[in-house]
Amino acid sequence: MFRDLARLGSHTMAAVAFAFAGMAWAQSPAPALAKPQAPPAPSAAAEAIYAAAKPRLLQIRTLLNAAGQRTVVGSGFLVGRGGVAMTNYHVVAQYLLDPATYRLEYASADGRKGAVEVLALDVAHDLALVRVKGIDDETSFFDFDERASHDALPKGERIFSMGNPLDLGFTIVEGSYSGFVERAYEPRIHFTGALNPGMSGGPTVAADGRVVGINVAKPWGGELVSFLVPARHALKLLSKAPQQALDLSQARQEIARQVGAWQAEWQGKLAQQTLESVAHGRYQVPSPSAKWFSCSASTNANAFPQPRALTNSVRCSNQMGIFLADDLFTGTLELSHTHAQSRSLHALQFASLMGRHFSPPGLTGYSRRHHTPYRCTDRFVKGTDQAPPMRVVICARAYRNLEGMFDFTMLALTQDSDSEALVLRFGAAGLTYESGQALAQRVLAGIKRSPAQAAPKGATP
Repeated sequence: MFRDLARLGSHTMAAVAFAFAGMAWAQSPAPALAKPQAPPAPSAAAEAIYAAAKPRLLQIRTLLNAAGQRTVVGSGFLVGRGGVAMTNYHVVAQYLLDPATYRLEYASADGRKGAVEVLALDVAHDLALVRVKGIDDETSFFDFDERASHDALPKGERIFSMGNPLDLGFTIVEGSYSGFVERAYEPRIHFTGALNPGMSGGPTVAADGRVVGINVAKPWGGELVSFLVPARHALKLLSKAPQQALDLSQARQEIARQVGAWQAEWQGKLAQQTLESVAHGRYQVPSPSAKWFSCSASTNANAFPQPRALTNSVRCSNQMGIFLADDLFTGTLELSHTHAQSRSLHALQFASLMGRHFSPPGLTGYSRRHHTPYRCTDRFVKGTDQAPPMRVVICARAYRNLEGMFDFTMLALTQDSDSEALVLRFGAAGLTYESGQALAQRVLAGIKRSPAQAAPKGATP
């Protein structure tokens, strides 16, 4: 649907452009002023930027030792003498987690190849500082834009991203700086331009060729919506660059240390956040108030044929987490609730429907490499005048290689009516056991009867 609208929009915008062009021709001449030097056309600017940058661009490859073939391909760029380069952590993560099985190599845009060693990591901001072999001290490297170190770029400024998309060859993409993503816990620059797989870790520069951000991701389904790591985080990592390569036998411990530090900060901020109380049917439910959560709603009210029970759902999540491995993300949090009201179901049918909604998610199909199995408690919580009686299941699983870190899942189902009910789901990844239990209890305590609703007559409080 959106593609059709875009095609339609192109004709409409062309007509509008011609209309405004006619208006411009009819305007009175402006007073004579000294003419500023015209900037180069965008294509000419991109051509000049890429020509200057080409010797400093890299493709970073993870190779399977047994076969000598690539398993992960990303980009990078030189930031210091002696082959010091920047890329994303997720580009080199597979190697760091299993250096006996994989190795790293690079290929430069001008045809050089060689080995890569990792110097330092910033897991939370998805950055890795590496050294590429065979690059002499005379090779030039990228400088960083001073404005970017203070997040001072103006929204709308033209910027240019470089990398090797889909292993097709190095390229440059023009776009614009659109400020910071508003609903993100970790800062990400919104780049209005097309990033594609393989460009991760490449530089995004201003018109003078200085780095303003590092390519990192794009959302599924988005067009010309991409994300960059702010340059200030790369500068901070570069300022602490060690001379020696990271001890690979300690790589897992360093990753765990950084994630643990990030986790402690995140948990502290979660504890400071209030849970707003919002009405949903006959109930009050908790809703996150932090700006880094995004919520959406859905309903079956317009379904055909007409459903025998009306359901309205709200889902809130923090959108982004921390990449640890291809099949392991942490730092995610989700809170959702579904209100159901019978239209033509008798009590047994309605109970059966709610039982299907109550199925605990994520208890099968877990990665045994990263997690232990879930362990759950299933109990009934007695109601009060303010809170309905509920069935509550809380599950937790531990991380095998990150000591003291757990994922949590909680489901709660109200039990005070045979024709109306609320199901709440809560999930959090990457908390200590105590913090996860405390947060689950905070969420559970936020489920209440609406102030206008007294405990139903005859219901068990």
